[in-house]
Amino acid sequence: MASGFTTLTDEHLRRTNLWARQLKGLLLDDLIATRFVRSVPDFPDGVTLNIPSLGEAETADFTEGQAVKYNRMDTGNFTFSYDQYKYSANAMSAKFKRDSFYSSEVLSAFLPRQHRAISEAVEVRIFDRMNAAQTASNANQYNGFDHRWIGSAVTGVNRAMGLNDFAKAQLSLMKANVPLTGKCAVVDPTVAYTIATQTNVMNLMSPNPQWGPIVNGGLVSGSVTGSMKFMFNIYGFDVYVSNYLPTVGAETINSISSASGAVANFFFTVGAEDIMPVIGGYRQPPTVYSEFNKDLQQWEYVTFAEYGFKAYRPENIITVITDTTGVVV
Repeated sequence: MASGFTTLTDEHLRRTNLWARQLKGLLLDDLIATRFVRSVPDFPDGVTLNIPSLGEAETADFTEGQAVKYNRMDTGNFTFSYDQYKYSANAMSAKFKRDSFYSSEVLSAFLPRQHRAISEAVEVRIFDRMNAAQTASNANQYNGFDHRWIGSAVTGVNRAMGLNDFAKAQLSLMKANVPLTGKCAVVDPTVAYTIATQTNVMNLMSPNPQWGPIVNGGLVSGSVTGSMKFMFNIYGFDVYVSNYLPTVGAETINSISSASGAVANFFFTVGAEDIMPVIGGYRQPPTVYSEFNKDLQQWEYVTFAEYGFKAYRPENIITVITDTTGVVV
């Protein structure tokens, strides 16, 4: 008896592997650091921008009839340079362009992926400059109050962040004469988890219908701009979540230690341009150059950018170090 077509005998008539038309891309988070920067809009030429500073006037006791002593105010000079010159480049041979089923999708991905790569480098650089403005393993005090410390929510070697750190950050900013308008904090996702699972926060939410949306949907959600942000502020701080915060080495501050690989979380205010924690921007925004290279028979796309960032108001930067490896889930 003759058999019909079966999967056992007629594999040549079946396509065992199919290829989707679309290419799978990576999930990308939103970049937020540039909104905390004082922009330098005009840098026509030269290498270094100088911003002079002027101190405060002094008072002295006065007796009638005595001569007045005239004093000078202290002066200083803040310098800034564009010190980062980056590029991102991709190429595609003419033969690959002809032969590949996916050549058009790959080619169309060059420019947005290059722009994203430079934007991520900028994000990392801004937060890195905030951390570099302070001395490691030092409280970095202003007017006698700490601007750098180890998160104090739990005891032991591994340190996390608690609500008391938000209160301390506000106090330190006030003692440094930083206006409290536009208070912001940028924290690691592990900090968001730690705060959401602290007993005092959970007890606050449990009996109160006001916190129902947080219990149902979580502590962090997308804002209007798509950034990961807390659904409510803490001690007046709008809290953002970022995966681009710098990691630091082991530090001991005020007899409390953190492990190597801990993350630096930041508190600051952005109420006015002159108090922004960071200054900088692009001298050359991401600019695309493309051509067909006759010698190599390939299409070439490269994006160049020149930028620089520097801590502008160190007194407006609070750093709280937390151990990501100590988070228990």
